[in-house]
Amino acid sequence: MADFRVDQAAGLRRLFGGGQLQVVTFVAGCEGVGRSVAVANIGAALARLGKEVMIIDEHSSRDDIASAFGLSARFDLINVVQKELPLQQVLLQPMVGLRVLPAAKAAAKLGRLSLAQQQNLLDALSGLERPIDVILVDASMAHPHGFSPFGLASQEAVVVLSGNSASITEAYSLIKKVSHAFARKHFRILVNKVRSYPDARSIFDNIAQVTAQRGIAQLEYAGAILLDESLRQAAQLCRPVLVQAPNSDAASAFRDIAADLLYWQRGEREGGGVEQFVQQLLHLSQRITPNVLRA
Repeated sequence: MADFRVDQAAGLRRLFGGGQLQVVTFVAGCEGVGRSVAVANIGAALARLGKEVMIIDEHSSRDDIASAFGLSARFDLINVVQKELPLQQVLLQPMVGLRVLPAAKAAAKLGRLSLAQQQNLLDALSGLERPIDVILVDASMAHPHGFSPFGLASQEAVVVLSGNSASITEAYSLIKKVSHAFARKHFRILVNKVRSYPDARSIFDNIAQVTAQRGIAQLEYAGAILLDESLRQAAQLCRPVLVQAPNSDAASAFRDIAADLLYWQRGEREGGGVEQFVQQLLHLSQRITPNVLRA
């Protein structure tokens, strides 16, 4: 009954034109922090809140978003850009309200698309049959530009880190580089694989204080996911923990983060729909100097 009321409320908001597209990119300074699993579960939680969600995945390994749902990505957004396949044949739908768009090859070539290919991308994404409420981007660390254009075009960039010192150091380094190279001055921090909520808050407070004192960026707390055996088991079974263990601490944390995310919209960065996002994405991808972060 509760799920029905949520779905009904979301339907009424769409009927009366409420809300705008939210685009949130998740990045990490190093591997092993659980970024992709977190994105998959947040996407599932948003879908259960009645939102139409698309996850754009820049990864092509076995740890991609598709595999988190027990699916296999046969095609890539580049096949759409090159007019080889329609978008609907590339999209995966692991559950109602959630679509996954494999885009590893397309993301790597964004800055080198011809005008015709750019138009193909714009036409395909702006012509989706159902409106998108939220786009989540699982950004690759290995982007040829040093940082994903999706991350630059999105309204929010969430840096995922864990409780170990190496992860915290690499996250700070990434924030510093992106701030200096691209003048992005606002990030959110998601602390994963941490033993307690006070530990997570302490980690956030420390990194936020340093970035603020040095004038690097303003950080906001996105939340924390505790070390939870249920999450590990769900990942092994290629299922969202919200489905596998809905009463677990991890599932509760993902639901809380998803609910908060819907209120993240910042007035100065409010955008339009998918078409405007893609236009901005293409504009930025043509102007980023390759390897600028590694210079």
